Amino acid sequence: MTAEIKANVTNSPLRRDVKMLGNILGEVLEYHGGVELVDIVERIRKMTKDLRTEFNSNTYNELKSEIRGLKPPLRQHVIRAFSVYFHLVNIAEQNHRIRRRREYQIQSESGYQPLSLEGAVISLKEHQVSEKSIKEVLDSLSLELIITAHPTESTKRTVLEIQKRIALILQQFDNQMLTKKERLTLEEQLVHEVTVLWQTDELRYRKPTVMDEVMNGLYYFDETLFDVLPDIHQELEDSLKEKFSDHTWDVPNFLRFGSWIGGDRDGNPNVTPEVTWQTLNAQRKLVLTKYEQSLISMMKKFSYSTTRVEVTNELVESVLEGEATLPADKIWSVDNEIYRRKFAIIINRLQQIGQSEHGYSTSDELLNDLVLIKQSVKKHQPSKRELKELNKLIRQVQLFGFHLATLDIRNHSGEHEAAVAEIFKKVNFVDNYSQLSESEKLALLEKSLKDPRPFLLTDEDYTKETQETLKVFKMIKEAHKEFGKRSIEVYLISMTQSASDLLEVLVLAKEFGIYRLHADGRVESHLNIAPLLETVDDLVAGPKIMETLFQMDFYRRHIEILGDQQEIMLGYSDGSKDGGTLTANWKLFMAQKEIHDMARKYNIRLKFFHGRGGSLGRGGGPLNRSILSQPRETLGDGVKITEQGEVLSSRYLVTEIAHRSLEQAAATLLKAAAHISDDADSIYAREEAWEKAMDEISDAALVKYQSLVFNDPDFLTYFNQATPLLELGALNIGSRPMSRKNSSRFEDLRAIPWVFAWTQSRQLFPAWYAAGTGLSSFATKSAANLSMLQEMYKKWPFFKSTIDNLQMALMKADIMAAKEYTELVEDQTIAARIFGDIVEEYDRTKNILLQISNDDELLESNPNIQESVRRRNPYVDPLNYLQVELIRSLREEEEPSDELITEVLLTINGIAAGLRNTG
Repeated sequence: MTAEIKANVTNSPLRRDVKMLGNILGEVLEYHGGVELVDIVERIRKMTKDLRTEFNSNTYNELKSEIRGLKPPLRQHVIRAFSVYFHLVNIAEQNHRIRRRREYQIQSESGYQPLSLEGAVISLKEHQVSEKSIKEVLDSLSLELIITAHPTESTKRTVLEIQKRIALILQQFDNQMLTKKERLTLEEQLVHEVTVLWQTDELRYRKPTVMDEVMNGLYYFDETLFDVLPDIHQELEDSLKEKFSDHTWDVPNFLRFGSWIGGDRDGNPNVTPEVTWQTLNAQRKLVLTKYEQSLISMMKKFSYSTTRVEVTNELVESVLEGEATLPADKIWSVDNEIYRRKFAIIINRLQQIGQSEHGYSTSDELLNDLVLIKQSVKKHQPSKRELKELNKLIRQVQLFGFHLATLDIRNHSGEHEAAVAEIFKKVNFVDNYSQLSESEKLALLEKSLKDPRPFLLTDEDYTKETQETLKVFKMIKEAHKEFGKRSIEVYLISMTQSASDLLEVLVLAKEFGIYRLHADGRVESHLNIAPLLETVDDLVAGPKIMETLFQMDFYRRHIEILGDQQEIMLGYSDGSKDGGTLTANWKLFMAQKEIHDMARKYNIRLKFFHGRGGSLGRGGGPLNRSILSQPRETLGDGVKITEQGEVLSSRYLVTEIAHRSLEQAAATLLKAAAHISDDADSIYAREEAWEKAMDEISDAALVKYQSLVFNDPDFLTYFNQATPLLELGALNIGSRPMSRKNSSRFEDLRAIPWVFAWTQSRQLFPAWYAAGTGLSSFATKSAANLSMLQEMYKKWPFFKSTIDNLQMALMKADIMAAKEYTELVEDQTIAARIFGDIVEEYDRTKNILLQISNDDELLESNPNIQESVRRRNPYVDPLNYLQVELIRSLREEEEPSDELITEVLLTINGIAAGLRNTG
């Protein structure tokens, strides 16, 4: 970056925006609560800020007294004042990201920003990568992002829409050509929107249904993704044409979005086969509407007349053939406007999908019609001036088909085993399938899969649970027929612990013809069955599980039909929950490496599906960094990553942010797959000694983590009482229960509320605990060991990403605020002992991280994030103090008032917005 850009790309415009929004919020507060509300909010803010500068017991006691003295309704106004402020700061920071991107593009001589697509193509050119090699890389490139409804988005859609409107207004203030009158108009619009934000209920008064979640997910496709995805592909294609002009480029569709919403049955009884069918219908309805809108827009522009231009015979013939099936009132009335006549036919066929035989059967038929138009337009369009709008629609049809997003189905392995056991027993195949050893199960499953005959008895009564499982597979078969095979491609198995878990699903698929062995030996298969390796033990067992399957001839044929590719999902949440973040991340890394090496022996390509959460404790972090931190061997494999909860709104609510997030990921993947890096020592540097070091570090961290979480009898008491876990259940942010089987056992607690609760209490325990012990135990053995860790940080992307994420976690955690929550623990001896251990480990972790990175303070290399956290802390702290007081009152009352419950939930929402993380 040039010195000029460094001088201009500053945070002063961001501070200006924050100040302007803060002043507007002050106006709104004064209008609704008077000077008293403004004064109290300012007093509390000033005291918490002073305490961060220098702790003073008098100030601390005064703050506590002020907060305890707050009474309804004023108390709720104070909570909301800090919460709304965070929403406004989040908008301002997003706007500043957009501003920085524009400044890069305007002022940089080369005209590109780091981690941009153009920058990636320039790197290919500078590293003299041949056109042939680039094409091979592009053909192998695959990045799928899967939106989920995991309950971590605490912000209502209505509030998100207000935030988007504020963001769009804020962007206009950077226009240097604004008149005084225009600026005043924008300020009035901002005041109006902030007022609406204040006057809108931010809490949901009922849990969302699955279809509510489906519609929330579709909102991002409608608002940004439908347009941004083809734009990313086009931008890459344009850059390649510019830098490698001697070659003809046609970038394949390497970047796609899928969804779990409406298909994820694991632990959510509300996701029924009927709901999944409704989801597929809703997706199709949206994509057909988007196509129709684009076609109507182009129809207006394609006014070419055959008296002026020459078109292809194929186009004319297709129009005559199509009009023969149209009612007279649907035929375009101007004969010589041939393209408009064709568009009228296309639009009518779209409208007839699912209504009559005249509708399109497949998206390929629509694609063929659009390509026919494109080929005809080439006859009279300047060769170097392609019609980008038509190209974009063609790309959209290729990406989204008539299904919009491929829907993954997920269910727990135990559900499949129970169904198979009952089916086998009904036909006297085996009485006690579930009691068999793994080898006995595999033998029986193989025998059943090699038998072309079905096992289901249609006139038999099965248990309700088995019937529900069977209905899922029946629905998949019908969905393939109605919506196309791309509508559902993958079936995920939660808690996969053995090879039989996959074969049980294959048996169920066989019963409905999704997998089929013909009498002549041919195999037909239309569903990729993917294991989800979640716990530390499962990750270690992963290579053996998959090799057992790859050695089976019939399973190998099943994979061959699916393009010799096996999908494997890696769970970041449960692994971290049962082994700690450092150990889990290392086991995930090694599982990928070992499974990849094993699969190569069988000539099987892998697609690793990373089940990352939004929070650092669940594998979160920047998308591009997540990609680079994978083993170098797997960078050419397909990459699939979940995008969930608050990540969706932070990345995909605003078009420019969505574009930037996706181009960063695409550019990173392109360069990594092409084996190039701006740092010669990066990406491919990894030494055997480093892996041995990580083994030792991981083992030490695991012992430390489990000694507290599993071996300390008081730990769960501390967790339940020193965090707002019990109160989270009343926050209606998801259709799925907080625990599997509605159990109170730690093993059944979902990872999301586990992380959410720790985040609220500012301890962020899952994101860093035990890492300090692991790293320090290795570093303190010798000076050479510390030097090795420092070298690993400089040269190994996985290790750098791990250390940077740990620094981020410690930066967002706050011991001073966390200490307040220990007051909620009934036995203060337990509180003092466990919190003392957490503080000690925090200090240990911070010290070793700074030694490894050679920095004086956390996130020294990322001043933007540093400033963002520091800017937020004085406003998050009051919400923590208020939350502790309110939870104490809530737990003391036998029948707490609705007002008190609402206030607790408002603090939860506010802290989530302030930290920009939930679960």
